[in-house]
Amino acid sequence: MATQPNIDETSLDAQDRANLVKLLRTAYPHAQFPDGPYERTADKILEQVHESVWHCTLLSSGLRTLDAAAGGSFGDLDDTAAAGVLTRIADAEFFVFIRGVAVPILYDDHEVWAALGYEGESFSQGGYLNRGFDDLDWLPDPRIEEYDAPGEFTEVADQDRLKES
Repeated sequence: MATQPNIDETSLDAQDRANLVKLLRTAYPHAQFPDGPYERTADKILEQVHESVWHCTLLSSGLRTLDAAAGGSFGDLDDTAAAGVLTRIADAEFFVFIRGVAVPILYDDHEVWAALGYEGESFSQGGYLNRGFDDLDWLPDPRIEEYDAPGEFTEVADQDRLKES
């Protein structure tokens, strides 16, 4: 018979949230991102896990494991040390779960879109054709030249033979 986890094993506190935000910033480092997208991503993850005792237990024990792996407070580590901790737990079920849910949440944040220069999907804005389809300033201008080869047609295959095959 399965036993219910102790409430202390699934309760998540401010320290756990701080660890989750630090984990997200370390795992998905973008200097141009403000704290807001990371905090909103953490909050959405925390909301979602309360729908499942298993996910809540996985998250709470995993976040507490970060402190143990850090030898103190994971949130107090510098970026290099925090990345080292995450590298050591990269295959842990907890971290695999976080990566699976964090990517779509973080990169669907409109503040992240603005920071990355993404204007959003094109359909609601009339598509790309009449809306800057060629505004990619990082590509060189295409070379446009007329073909100035001889005007006569050179047959490269026997057309009658092709029809028979």
